[in-house]
Amino acid sequence: MGRRILVQRKGRGTDQWQSPGHKKIAPVRHPKWAPGKTYVGRITALYHEPGRGAPLAEVQFEGENKPHYMIAPEGAYVGQVIECGEDAALASGNTLMLQHIPEGTPIYNIEIKPGDGGKLVRSSGLAGTLVSIDATKAIVRLPSRQQKALSPRCRATIGIVAGGGRPEKPFLKAGAVFHHVRGRARKWPVVRGAAMNACSHPHGGGAHQSPGRPTTVSRHAPPGRKVGSIAARRTGRRR
Repeated sequence: MGRRILVQRKGRGTDQWQSPGHKKIAPVRHPKWAPGKTYVGRITALYHEPGRGAPLAEVQFEGENKPHYMIAPEGAYVGQVIECGEDAALASGNTLMLQHIPEGTPIYNIEIKPGDGGKLVRSSGLAGTLVSIDATKAIVRLPSRQQKALSPRCRATIGIVAGGGRPEKPFLKAGAVFHHVRGRARKWPVVRGAAMNACSHPHGGGAHQSPGRPTTVSRHAPPGRKVGSIAARRTGRRR
């Protein structure tokens, strides 16, 4: 009699597989603002959030009781003044719509749709660049060198995400990787299915380490079979 394989145990939702949401400080989004109004706040504290490479800045806006949390820009400090709105100054850490930002400005936490709070360029040390803008679209160059067309009403924060150089430090030992992955809701270490026994994985067993069958499976495959390239449109090297 076999045992439940890895993908089946993931579906049980026990502590080992649950997202560490209780470690998170707060969701990081652009604040909601009224048209034509500029909000002024001050950074009151800087925090590290488990599972996030960039530090968080706690901002207290004038006239609001609860603090707001944003991804800290490079060079942020406690007491720094932060502005959000159409008339905000062109300074690091301030948030404006793309139509009010000059071309060539480094930006981060960029919205894909106006009002979604920011989805792009949020990792430590990264920054996008506003390449060009007109009345209908704004072209943004992402850190991957890909260029994306967005609405001019999408918001972004000026500057570079703090925490640059973080990936350059080596882990040195497996224990450091364990604690790093622990805060990101990922399973580690990951063992290849072909290296397992036949009872542990559909790719396991055999005289040689090979899947022994096609690795593409249906999106509707049952747990235990849903491994490999799930609902893949194509496989193999691009030529």
